[in-house]
Amino acid sequence: MQRLAEAAGDNLLSVVLHGSAVAGDFHPQFSDLNVLCVMRELSPAAMRSLAPVLHWWTDLKYPAPLFFTRAELQAAADVFPIEMLDIKDRHTILHGEDPFQQLDVSMALHRIQLEHELRTKLLLLRQHYMSVAADAPRVRHLLLDSVSNFLALFRHALIAVGATPPHSKAEVAYQLAGRAEFDPGPFEQLLKVRERKLKAEELDVDRVFPAYLSGIEKVIAAVDAL
Repeated sequence: MQRLAEAAGDNLLSVVLHGSAVAGDFHPQFSDLNVLCVMRELSPAAMRSLAPVLHWWTDLKYPAPLFFTRAELQAAADVFPIEMLDIKDRHTILHGEDPFQQLDVSMALHRIQLEHELRTKLLLLRQHYMSVAADAPRVRHLLLDSVSNFLALFRHALIAVGATPPHSKAEVAYQLAGRAEFDPGPFEQLLKVRERKLKAEELDVDRVFPAYLSGIEKVIAAVDAL
């Protein structure tokens, strides 16, 4: 934080921490530290001044921060409604002003992006599964690697139907399962493995994967029906 402030000077308006580190479900093995920075301007000269700090940060194996100007942040809300709504709802200000207090997010565009993201991730899930279907450990890895992203979108499916999503991802799965009529058990099991409450080897992928896939398909159908 200090390095960034020194490099940017008064060009830096805000530094915002968001994602799992704020939501309370951060897991060192799977989660990232997500940071968004709001700048007065992002000219080539301004970006050059930030480059050493960015290299230092990414060398620590953290993902690069997102950089916006103040005007770009509001303009981007219609293109990234899911991400902007997520950050608006759950964030911590590390420096400067809160740029999300006055941010408007279109819920109609939110639903469209939600269905797009769900369908895109489903296509990728099917493709990856077909390439590893005979290898149970790789199927487990595919499930564990994808479940957090799907549950993040499930949270937005609850928002899209006008519900208030619960805090934990497991509770999100159960609440949405009651609406979309799918088995939330596989999602809870995968979360337990991520939380090291269950060994990955105990997952029966021949049983878990079909139920997992069916749950995703039913959520997509419910969002599409909106």
